[in-house]
Amino acid sequence: MFGRSKTSDQGHGEEAHPEREGAKNRPTPKRRDQEAARKRPLVISDRKEARRLDRAKRREQLARTRAALESGDERYLPQRDKGPVRRFIRDYVDARRNLAEFLLPIMLIVLALSLIQNDAIFSFSVFLTWGAVLAVIIDTALMWRGLRARLVTAFGEDGIARGSWRYAALRAFQMRRQRMPKPQVARGEYPG
Repeated sequence: MFGRSKTSDQGHGEEAHPEREGAKNRPTPKRRDQEAARKRPLVISDRKEARRLDRAKRREQLARTRAALESGDERYLPQRDKGPVRRFIRDYVDARRNLAEFLLPIMLIVLALSLIQNDAIFSFSVFLTWGAVLAVIIDTALMWRGLRARLVTAFGEDGIARGSWRYAALRAFQMRRQRMPKPQVARGEYPG
């Protein structure tokens, strides 16, 4: 009664709809067929396949994170390094010459000196150790004081996240070449 007559559709098939440029040129798939094609089990029954897929995902994520640590790309950095405050702290610490980054080489010298059996050298190595530690503590405290003042002017008192001083101190203790994320500023280029 309503709709097309059955006799008009018979025999025409693809002749009724010639292929057009830029068109889909195929019928829209049924919803149930698309859903069936997308269905995957929540837990893969093949353990080897599941392990392989998990390893591949983990490897891809680690590669992305490693590349972000090299380039400073904020999207893929670990959570502890994300945000403008952490970026500001990294740039400030990287722009400054810190005594803390020389502590490890000094301790290696002290270790080498401790192998020599001489009272004068032993006394010198003890003095060098405690002198270096004291100098590093003072230098790190002065660094944090200057950094905190700049953070307050840039982000306000509420902008300073908890644990920022620890983040700055740990970054200062690492040698510049071994810092991750890699330093993005040259020495003396303090953040504005």
